[in-house]
Amino acid sequence: MSYLALDKWARVIRMTIQNGGLFKSLYKIWRMDTLKEGKYIGCDEFGNKYYENKNYMLGRSRWVEYNPQFKWDYDASQVTPEWFGWLHYKTDRLPSEDCAKLCLKCCCWTHRWRLPHTENMSATERAYYPFRTTRTHISVWDGRSICNRPCFPL
Repeated sequence: MSYLALDKWARVIRMTIQNGGLFKSLYKIWRMDTLKEGKYIGCDEFGNKYYENKNYMLGRSRWVEYNPQFKWDYDASQVTPEWFGWLHYKTDRLPSEDCAKLCLKCCCWTHRWRLPHTENMSATERAYYPFRTTRTHISVWDGRSICNRPCFPL
């Protein structure tokens, strides 16, 4: 069967079927630059799906497929802290199997100090800019030369 590479074609067909057909597979290749087959592990509150295939090499056997609503504006800060450890091989426990995380989520008093996870908004319109309390020492160039500026007495 491997003489004509039929096992490779069978794997491509299996991956295409698992990813939802030909057009969805082509869309996934276009969006994520890869097409993988794996076991569905779980989903987080943002709608990101997590997969695992132990036949791939270590470091590439776990991956996340971001929610399609993000289109091409997805980044790694959209992975929640519960799934971050599993995705980066810090633990083999899923967030639903980890006692400490379950106790932290179930207790009502922990929610008073814990903020919900948000993605990193740097370099966007919603980025955080701190309030300035000091005077700026650098002024913006106004486009005039030194000769055209009004003279101020020293």
